[in-house]
Amino acid sequence: MSFIYKQALLPSNKYSIKAPYTMVPQYITVHNTANDEPAANEISYMIENNNQVSYHVAVDDKEVIQAIPFNRSAWHCGDGGGDKDPSALKKGNRLSIGIEICYSKSGGIRYGVAEENAVQYIVQLLKQYGWGIERVKKHQDWNGKYCPHRILSENRWNSFLNRIKKAMELNESEQQIVEDDNKMKFTSSTAKGAVRDYIQQAVSKGLIDKSWLEKFDNGTMTSGDFEGLKIIIAQRSA
Repeated sequence: MSFIYKQALLPSNKYSIKAPYTMVPQYITVHNTANDEPAANEISYMIENNNQVSYHVAVDDKEVIQAIPFNRSAWHCGDGGGDKDPSALKKGNRLSIGIEICYSKSGGIRYGVAEENAVQYIVQLLKQYGWGIERVKKHQDWNGKYCPHRILSENRWNSFLNRIKKAMELNESEQQIVEDDNKMKFTSSTAKGAVRDYIQQAVSKGLIDKSWLEKFDNGTMTSGDFEGLKIIIAQRSA
């Protein structure tokens, strides 16, 4: 899955309203927007109003747009956070990166692609900070609000986390692919298993023919084949 990453940053003169505290992030918090606006509209509305409601990133089916630097807090978790004592900090607002997934009101294909883009972007953030999956939280974890509403109503929070874990494993596995006589080889059995699982899931979903799995199993797949296969899977998943 591919997306365009952009920044449309909150003006610093609005920090006092939207991003009042410096922050060293420790978590990622997932939200659903509960409407059907694209990321650009979400970000522009958030920046232009003067409400104490804010978040760092909005994700739709095409774009990931960052509005607030990750070294600034945002008001997205409803758990307060004005305490001066560091031990009393409300962690959702004060210590987490808020990510809004768009098109959640109606769901459908656009939302599905937006959610997958969020999965891939969260993987990037986890890698950037050297974090594990335990750092990914839902809004509900901080103040009890039923959010991300679509993921929760479809009882998919655990599967959402599992998709992030699988994407992380695949990403790490790709770094362990080497060429040997023009064939794709792996530096560990774990990496090989993760790539095989990825291909197997695509076959099971009918996105690719089972001959690709046979090619992987008999050792004739090249890394070029795999790169092309990922593009096909991403296009057919959209």
